[in-house]
Amino acid sequence: MTTTPAMTDKRSTEPRATRRWRRRLGRLLVAAALIGVLVFDRSPLAIVAVLFVLVVPFEKLFPRHPGQRVRRPDVGTDMAYAIGQPALAVAGIAVAVMVGIASLAWVPGLAIRPLVAMIPGGIKPFVGIALFDLAIYWVHRWSHEVPVLWRFHSIHHSTEHLDWVSGFRSHPFDGAIVAPPFVFLLAAGFTAEFSGLLAVIQIVTGIFLHANVRWRLRPLHRVVITPEFHHWHHANETSAINTNYSVFLPLWDLLFGSYHMPSDRRPQRYGVDEPIPDGIVAQLAHPLRGIGNPFRVVRHPVRSARGGWRFTRRLVRDIGRSTFRSRQAVVTRF
Repeated sequence: MTTTPAMTDKRSTEPRATRRWRRRLGRLLVAAALIGVLVFDRSPLAIVAVLFVLVVPFEKLFPRHPGQRVRRPDVGTDMAYAIGQPALAVAGIAVAVMVGIASLAWVPGLAIRPLVAMIPGGIKPFVGIALFDLAIYWVHRWSHEVPVLWRFHSIHHSTEHLDWVSGFRSHPFDGAIVAPPFVFLLAAGFTAEFSGLLAVIQIVTGIFLHANVRWRLRPLHRVVITPEFHHWHHANETSAINTNYSVFLPLWDLLFGSYHMPSDRRPQRYGVDEPIPDGIVAQLAHPLRGIGNPFRVVRHPVRSARGGWRFTRRLVRDIGRSTFRSRQAVVTRF
């Protein structure tokens, strides 16, 4: 088909006027939703304000990328994610419960429960941290190397600028990756308060790891996670893709061959090469494309069961490939 000046760019076949109208409508819906969130809960706005005051001065005094402005491209999208967290969390928690149960992470947890009961009280929290980190290492790795999981996690990696607010950009269903480690610790005998605290710490520290600060902190590179470590995780460079999965201890990347910390250069380019739409509404819908009507199982239970079985087999196969790939294997994005 021959395009005319009235047609859109390479990413769409809709007329420009239609696309412009859709964007404006989407912005109005987002604005209305955010206002609704703030009417009932103003804590997200307070959190954003506190983070701005605490982190932005350091980004200005010690910038990793000096030319990056506070009002950089797509900052509005990331702010929308930050302020909309309470509403997004409702959907995320519902999916997390289902993922936690369906993941069967409670099976190995129950298996090691007698051993955990034998650990002295003073050592037990450190063992819990290590086990949580090991579990979340693997679910994080699978979210990159298993195609169906990457569809959701790619939203978080789509930001091309890392700073104080970019860490909030995340699909609520992608947040469900914390559920298997949480269920694993519960089944192993750790308290819900301890397991929940680790999940919260992981989320909070993740926000600070995205900051646009130039601190390299070399002595800590193989001890704990640093901004340098996580910036390489987000780097859109061939050698850095699908590396640095740990959230607390680099130990797991060192053990399983995914550690990447060059000493002679620093990450410069972020984001993903695949097309991700702009704006929070389009990004939330993007991973769900092609899924179809979830209620079709009512009308076609047998066909849906067959499709579910094929999906499960494919998912298990892809998880196995990621888990048992050689240390030298280079995994590219989809």
